[in-house]
Amino acid sequence: MVTTTSRLPEGDEIAGEDVAHWIDRLPEDLDGEDRQCLRKAADIALAADPNARTLFGESQLRHALSVAEILVDMRMDQETIAAAMLLGSFHEKDLKLDHLIKMLGENTARMVDDLTRIGMLTDLSSEVPAGDEGEHAENLRRLLLGIAEDIRVVLIVVAEQLHRMRTARGLSPELRHRLAQETRDIYAPLANRLGIWQIKWELEDLSLRFLHPDDYKRIASQLDGRRADREQFINQVIELLHEKFHAVGVNAEISGRPKHIYSIWRKMQRKSVDIEQIFDLRALRVLVDDIAQCYAALGVVHGLWKHIPGEFDDYIATPKANLYQSIHTAVIGPEEKTLEVQIRTGDMHHHAELGVAAHWRYKENTKHDADFERRIVWMRQWLEQKELSDEGEPPGYLDADMEATRIYVLTPQGKVVELPKGATPLDFAYSIHTDIGHQCRGARVDGHIVQLNRPLRSGESVEILTAKNGTPSRDWINPHLGYLHSARARNRVKQWFKHLDYEHHVDLGRAALEREMVRLSVTEKPDLEAIAGKHNLQHAEDVYAAIGRGDLSPIQVAGVGGRARQAQRSKPITPQQRTATVKGEVVVAGVDDLMTSMARCCKPVPYDPIIGFVTRGRGVTVHRRDCANVRALDEANRERLVDVLWSDQQAQTTYAVDFLVVSGDRKGLLRDISAILTNEDIDVIGVNTNSDRKSDTATMRFTVEVSDMEQLSRLLSKVEQLPDVSVVKRIS
Repeated sequence: MVTTTSRLPEGDEIAGEDVAHWIDRLPEDLDGEDRQCLRKAADIALAADPNARTLFGESQLRHALSVAEILVDMRMDQETIAAAMLLGSFHEKDLKLDHLIKMLGENTARMVDDLTRIGMLTDLSSEVPAGDEGEHAENLRRLLLGIAEDIRVVLIVVAEQLHRMRTARGLSPELRHRLAQETRDIYAPLANRLGIWQIKWELEDLSLRFLHPDDYKRIASQLDGRRADREQFINQVIELLHEKFHAVGVNAEISGRPKHIYSIWRKMQRKSVDIEQIFDLRALRVLVDDIAQCYAALGVVHGLWKHIPGEFDDYIATPKANLYQSIHTAVIGPEEKTLEVQIRTGDMHHHAELGVAAHWRYKENTKHDADFERRIVWMRQWLEQKELSDEGEPPGYLDADMEATRIYVLTPQGKVVELPKGATPLDFAYSIHTDIGHQCRGARVDGHIVQLNRPLRSGESVEILTAKNGTPSRDWINPHLGYLHSARARNRVKQWFKHLDYEHHVDLGRAALEREMVRLSVTEKPDLEAIAGKHNLQHAEDVYAAIGRGDLSPIQVAGVGGRARQAQRSKPITPQQRTATVKGEVVVAGVDDLMTSMARCCKPVPYDPIIGFVTRGRGVTVHRRDCANVRALDEANRERLVDVLWSDQQAQTTYAVDFLVVSGDRKGLLRDISAILTNEDIDVIGVNTNSDRKSDTATMRFTVEVSDMEQLSRLLSKVEQLPDVSVVKRIS
């Protein structure tokens, strides 16, 4: 375990002179102007509530200065250190952002503001949603990175968690366990992503110490020697390898580290082995100029020490799926101690650390997110280059290309929700649940009512106000009003209106079809599923909707439906049997060259549902299936019924059909109906009219010749539109 020393005085209470002394003892690379900035931050911190304490019982001032000291050891700039010194102070009601900008500059003030917003996430009283711990932890990490417009804010947050873990020994077991779990799941992976290796392994070791104390103690006791001794061993091996590589002309950069306890424990758990079978307790990384030198360096290593069988992987010859390349080998090194050696070129190392094979991604097994990874790469590069800037501002610090395209906001229960940048409270509502979006009528952001088209910021807490019977507004999908930014939410609203219109069209279509079936005296319901398939529709109700929209006519459904149903009921008919026997209109199942005729009682028309009746000496008489005479047949005569169907290709012929008209009695009614019949080129076979003087009603029965059901439907529709006409329908 790391032993730390502090420049702060003993005890929990810190006075002004203690802070001044602490600033004076900081490293010399902080010049006079830097220290003046820190003194201003100290004055603000000292002016805050002296009795303020953290959730863990430590005074707020000592906590802030301890975090700042960690950042000093990380050699951070004075703006970062000053922001850390003000942790918790910005909650003071008298401390305003404008005042902070004036005192310490905009960069520091903005960092303090971001830290205040992040502060809610460090409250261990918020519960992680059950069954959602992995996703919740990942979203919390993303939230931290999303809030931080300045990457240094994330470094402060990680340093603060490290200080909490260093001082967690005095906490209650329950609180300590929850703190350690939060550290393992959120902050250690975050430090890993940012490449802050020293803080990463210390956070992991401390979390293991509290989560699995027995395993921690057992591994620590089995390690041969203190960490300092192991580091000394690594340094001696590096010196030896430098000498050997130089002798064979290999230009190598060598670094090494003893494996920390958490990493050992994790590998033991993953491989189900004891510590004796862990061969990388001590590890070296060798960076060379090209691939040829990789294998030359490997030859030197294997020439010096005995190779451990089964512990060699050549990922240069056979890269991993994520394009990671390196040579891994394990040997019995000096003093009979195992040693792992990784050998790669500088380009391979850069790819492994910052490219698609980045260490944090394949170790943490998170989903691919190109924008998020691009931002991580930029953050890592920022950390690597921060010491190269003469002005103290890191290169690319304000690079607009690295602006995040996602934001992370909180539900009132503390769950993190990821949204595209520019998302509004209405986008948030739809991301929680479609019904919440539909019923949304307002929103509170950080406790304040806001407009539904106001863009959200990372770290804000959003509460949606709903109405029980609320419905979407068409304004929401107007791009000029800015209510919805995400395509997913817009599609939900569009689907709602489409569904609303759909239901309306279904009702219209159903009513139209029923009206047409009554008018045409079609009693057998059409096979809507078959009709849907014919017109590339999914369901039977889609047929009603198509009628309601005008895509299909009711007669198409009533007529074709009857034809489809007859085809399903008919026995298989050979191509030869499909030759119509009379006028080419009807086919009798299983019989060829049989005379057919249309029944005068019901007068079938293509494509009425029909059935045949075998007569004595007159062939087959074709009736409608709902014909009263057919329904009245006794059992003996029903055996003479045969399946018939309309031919696929109808001959140019006409069929007699009767229809009834009931209307208010007026002059010119018969003339108007006759004009329609003439215009439709329909021959009238018979007319029977009757006028009721008492009710002033005219009842007319027409027998006409039509070519098919569609012509009949068109005729009835036009007659129905005449003035005073109340009933128009086909009759038997």
